[in-house]
Formats: sequence, structure tokens, C-alpha cells
Amino acid sequence: MRRTIFSLVLFLIGGQLLIAQESKTTGLSLQQCVQMAVKKNINVKTARIDDQKNKYKMDEGFAALFPKVNFNGSLTDNVLLPTTVLPGEFLGKPGTMIPLQMGSTYSASAVLSISQVLYNQTALTAVKILKKMSSVSGLSVEKASEDIAFEVAKLYALEQTTEEQRKLIDKNISLIERLRDITKITIDNGIGKQVDLDRVNVNLENLYTQQSNTQAAQEQQLNMIKYMLDLPLDQTILLTDTAEMQLMKNEPVLQTDFSNHVTIRLLESQKEISLLNKKVITNGYLPTLSLTGQAAYQGLQEKFSTYFKSSSDNKWYPFANFTVTLAVPVFDGFEKRSKSRQANLEIQKVQETLDNTKESFSMNYRNAMNNYVNNKSTVRRQKQNLELAEKVYKETTLKYKEGMAAMSSLLQDEMSLSSAQGGYLTALYNFKEAELKIMSLNGEIKNLINL
Repeated sequence: MRRTIFSLVLFLIGGQLLIAQESKTTGLSLQQCVQMAVKKNINVKTARIDDQKNKYKMDEGFAALFPKVNFNGSLTDNVLLPTTVLPGEFLGKPGTMIPLQMGSTYSASAVLSISQVLYNQTALTAVKILKKMSSVSGLSVEKASEDIAFEVAKLYALEQTTEEQRKLIDKNISLIERLRDITKITIDNGIGKQVDLDRVNVNLENLYTQQSNTQAAQEQQLNMIKYMLDLPLDQTILLTDTAEMQLMKNEPVLQTDFSNHVTIRLLESQKEISLLNKKVITNGYLPTLSLTGQAAYQGLQEKFSTYFKSSSDNKWYPFANFTVTLAVPVFDGFEKRSKSRQANLEIQKVQETLDNTKESFSMNYRNAMNNYVNNKSTVRRQKQNLELAEKVYKETTLKYKEGMAAMSSLLQDEMSLSSAQGGYLTALYNFKEAELKIMSLNGEIKNLINL
């Protein structure tokens, strides 16, 4: 009785664990995968951190334009007072030089100082550079998000295609297993040949190998998706979208203007930064104007203890001043000229990269459009071809059962069916890849990121 109860308890616990494991399965659409990756991917995270750092750098740049206020306090113990020499005429001893020690043993001071830049074009331009760099870091976050969205969508499409491949292989195995059973019956009835059964078993073993390889590939693809989404590798996920799902709402049209693409905007911003960097260098030829001032008290005593007594001997002497400084650069050994020429070359390099990128985008978009149109029609034709191959295979199988077709004809049709399946899967993935490429170039990839 105890054993029966114990077995029942184990059965119930096992059932609960099985239910718990099944409940861990997470269904994910393509858009959900992309949005999770954008939130959790390491490249996007680091881009966001850099964006935050650049905002603090901009605050640092503004600090150069604000006034600076400092307070300093000091205490000096003159162990040996400095000696100076005065002409004897001052002390009634003409014709002699009289040495005198001057100063006090202890001196203390408390100084409040303030400084303010009145005009410094270099500092003003540097602030503009920091503002532009802050916008660049924001574009870097956008680019990192679009890049990871493209990679996740591409991997999602690959897994969808692999899933379709697995289904077709499972279907083929089911067909060949039935064919094997039919062949065994014909042999048992004395009308079949052993070599025909051997041929069927060879094909079946090949399919079992394909099934195993496809399952392994699918598992690796799912693990890669979980890694990109920062999900535990032991978590079970199920991709809910289908391979034939249309990603773009409208048919794409030929496009030549990519100025709104994040990569182009990044290069344009880098060009502006290069121009501002050159301006910083040329601003070095301009004069700068600054204001400084200080207010202080100084205490001079012969005894240190006097500082802590309230008496007529404990006197502090105030002083204050303001200074306006005008600095005019005259000659720097051609340093700024050399830096300016380097800046010109940097501007030229960025411009060359920008022009080449625009041409590359135009070429890649045309190629993607051609691939899209070609593979869309190829998918349609290959699907029709696949349906026809399945129909022919079924008819030949039926004739083989009735003894009206040879095994060689059936195997030949089976090879044609496998070829049609492979062509369909290849065209399907190529179509999805072309579709994603177009979306990455015309900006529609953002639709997967934003709700």
C-alpha cells in the first residue's frame, strides 16, 4: 500500500514538473525578438552608455564658459627671514650698505579668486563640437539598434526556413517508410525484389541523417537567437511567425536618395565635426579675452599664538585686484598651419567615404530589388513545381503499389521531389534575405523595432 501511494505521489510530481516545463516554452514573433534584442543586446547597451557619456562631456565643455570660483588659505612659517640691503643714506650712514631682515615670522592668507572667459572663440567652437558629438552618439544607438534588428531578423528567417525543411523531411520520411512497408509486402508475396527494398532503406537512412542534421542546425540557430536576446540557453522558445510571412507592407520601389539612412547621417555628422575641428584650429589665430579677480586677507605675526587672540596686535590686512587679460597669438612655429592642413585631409577623407557609401547604397539597393523581384517569382514557381513533384510522386507511388511502375521510376520521382523541395527552400530564404536587405536600406527595418 505504501509503495502504491509513493508511486502515485511520484507520478503527480512528475506530471507537475512536465507541466511546468511545458509552461516555460515562450512563443516569440519576429517583432518581439527584434525588440528584445534591441533592449538587451550588448552592442546596443554599450552604444547607450557612450551616448550618456557624451552628454556628460557636453556638460564638461560648457563648464569652460562658466565662471570659476576658488578659495585658498595658506600659512607660512619663515624660519629664516629674507635679508635685503639698504643704502646707508636712509639710516644716517651715508656711503654704506646696511643689511636688514624684513618680514614677519608667520604669515597667513585667505584668498577668494574668480575667473571668467570673456571671449574665446576656440572654446565656443569646442562646445559646438560636443553638441554634434552628442547627436552622433544618439545616431550610433540608432545604428546599433538597426544592425541588431537586421541580424536577428535574418537569423529568424533562417530558422523559419530550417523549420520548413524539417517538416518536409519528416513528410518524406513518412512517405518512404510507407513505401518500405509496401515493398516488404511485395517481397513477402513473391513479386518484389530485395534490391528494391535495399534502395528504399538507403534513401530512408539518408533522410534520417538529414533529419538529424536539420534538428541540430535548428537547435544551434535557436541558441544563437536566445544569445542575441539575452535569454537563458535552457529556456525553450518557439518562433511563431511563418517563413512565408510578408515583412513589407507595400511593394518596394526604386530609390536613389538615402540621405535619411542612419549610416549616411552618421557620416554627414562626422563631416560636420571635421569642419568644426578645422574651425577650432583657425580660431587659434584669434585673440582671447579673460577676466580674473581676487579678494584676500593677510595676517602677519611674530608669534603663532597671536592668531588665536583677539587683540590690537592680531591684524589682518585686506587687498583685492581685478585683471583683464588680452592674449594675441603672434607666431607658433607654423603649428596651426600644419594642423589645419591635416584637418583638410580628414575632411576630404570623410567626404570620399560619404560619396562611396552613397554609391554603394544605390548599388546594393538595386541588387536587392532585383533579388527581391527574381526570388519572389522563383518562390512562386518553385512552390508550383514542388506541388507538381508531390503529385507526380504520389501517382507513381500508387502505380508502384498496383505493380504498374518500377522502383527505379519511383526513386527517380523521389529525387525530383527532393530537388524541388531544396529549390523551394533556397528561393524562400533568398527572398526573405532580399526583403530584409531592402528594409535595412530604405529604413523600414525600424518598423520591426517600433510598435
